[in-house]
Amino acid sequence: MTSFDETPLDNPVWYALTEHQGHVAVDYGGVKFYHPDYAPFGAFIPGGHTSEAIEKHAQLIRDFFIVGDRPQMPEQFKAPVQYIGLQMIVYENIDHPVTETIIELTDANYDDLIRLIKLVYPEYFKSKTQKLGQYYGIYKGGQLVAAAGERMQTHNFIEISAIITHPDYTGKSYATQLITHTADRIFKKGKIPFLHVDETNTNAIRLYLKLGFKTRRRFSFWKISV
Repeated sequence: MTSFDETPLDNPVWYALTEHQGHVAVDYGGVKFYHPDYAPFGAFIPGGHTSEAIEKHAQLIRDFFIVGDRPQMPEQFKAPVQYIGLQMIVYENIDHPVTETIIELTDANYDDLIRLIKLVYPEYFKSKTQKLGQYYGIYKGGQLVAAAGERMQTHNFIEISAIITHPDYTGKSYATQLITHTADRIFKKGKIPFLHVDETNTNAIRLYLKLGFKTRRRFSFWKISV
């Protein structure tokens, strides 16, 4: 597989909003956020005035995250809450059979996707998150029971995100097949898949390692609440 400079993965939100997804960025100079309709994440580079940017962005969205180093906060704000995530990456196609029918989700599937998201993943998925990339799903009996898709994108890397299975349909390898399928589609675009996972989600981490993902680094997600 073609190798790329991985520097953008050291600050994935910033590079996504600079390289490929600038059209959905709210730019405060050295601090950038996704527009609140798309994602609740922001990031900064050295010299970025996070205190001013956070104060302004808080007028657009109530709860959001800075990904990376701890930001300097406005005096009147509560201290941010730190969550630790692992950034994981895979460099080769995943060797796992795909036996289910997986479809690309479109606007026609939007309500089904949102209904599934609200069960387990509501905080990070916003009204237009699905427009950041391609999303895929598995239907059973006319019901969307599992989904996965693409979120942060730089020139050479695409994040796999929103890996969800309905609680009544777990244990059927739907998530594994969707990850395999999504990663394959990313490789076919000439890009490399990566993902983020909370370090306490040991079951998911175990699955990703089994599929060939490697832990690249730890990341801090700083939750800011107005």
